[in-house]
Amino acid sequence: MSGTQNYINHVALVLDASSSMSHLSRTVVEVADQQIEYLARRSRELDQETRVTVYVFADKVECVIYDKDVLRMPSLKQLYRVGGMTALLAAALKSQRELAQTAQLYGDHSFLTFILTDGQENASHRCPDAPARDPRELVEAVAEMIKTQEDNWTLAVLVPDQMGRREAMQCGFPKDNVAIWDATSTQGLEEAGQVIQLATEKFMVGRTKGIRGSRAVFSMGAEAVNKDTIEAAGLTPVSPSEYQLLTVDREAAIRDWVVELGHTYRTGGAFYQLSKSEKIQARKQIAVVEKKTDRVYTGPEARALLGLPDVEVRVKPDHNDDFTIFVQSTSVNRKLVPNTRLLLML
Repeated sequence: MSGTQNYINHVALVLDASSSMSHLSRTVVEVADQQIEYLARRSRELDQETRVTVYVFADKVECVIYDKDVLRMPSLKQLYRVGGMTALLAAALKSQRELAQTAQLYGDHSFLTFILTDGQENASHRCPDAPARDPRELVEAVAEMIKTQEDNWTLAVLVPDQMGRREAMQCGFPKDNVAIWDATSTQGLEEAGQVIQLATEKFMVGRTKGIRGSRAVFSMGAEAVNKDTIEAAGLTPVSPSEYQLLTVDREAAIRDWVVELGHTYRTGGAFYQLSKSEKIQARKQIAVVEKKTDRVYTGPEARALLGLPDVEVRVKPDHNDDFTIFVQSTSVNRKLVPNTRLLLML
């Protein structure tokens, strides 16, 4: 007798514990604990089993928790200690090599790893966990590993700057699985936690639709929003008689602009075009507009499409040739950006 296979997620956090993280160490624990709490809640709500692994790395790489049920996870308070250099490549290799030995019998298994670092690789060549001593060989080993991972593996990294992003991409990380975070402040780390949460939500919702892995875990662009993902999310177009798209040609307050164009302004009835990085609150609706046809898709599935969790989170628009994202406005004086459009629900 065959039943439906249950979803089993193996989520790993690989955390930089080099000396330069010392000013953030308390926040690292808070952010990691919040992520685990969030995973536990969403696992219950979506009926997915989630198992968590945590690695910390400095001069060497240490697994402090292995494949533990998310509902029984301890705080990382006693497990995260900083000191040493940054064996980033060794951490990527060891975490993925060891996780690959996890049994995948019965059930639909998927592996999601987030590596968080505040600096460049500088210690793997002498790390006992690295398979080679030559830095070039290590880069090649990581690139080869990523290239040969199965489709149910997702490996993402958060780096502190453009140089770190370039290095990560040289190591074979897909560009949409690399995010930059502000490593200079606790606020930057908290925002990195939100980015991880956003990516996790997208991953877990994607699992319910049969998606097993992602090479665009941080993307809001064409990888995340396209004809196929819109269809998979169950979005249907709004009737053209129910909305209008207005061009914004100068900076103006949202209500003033709507009234000036001869329409009635209803709070919550206007959606502005997402054109820069900003925070989106938990209750804000999202609309997706196809550029070629001006067809509009909205509803709760639109939030799920972008992986927006039910908490306030910062998002940034990514390049998309075919679709534009619009966010519901609940204020009367939001400043509209010139050369964007405004979606008015009638």
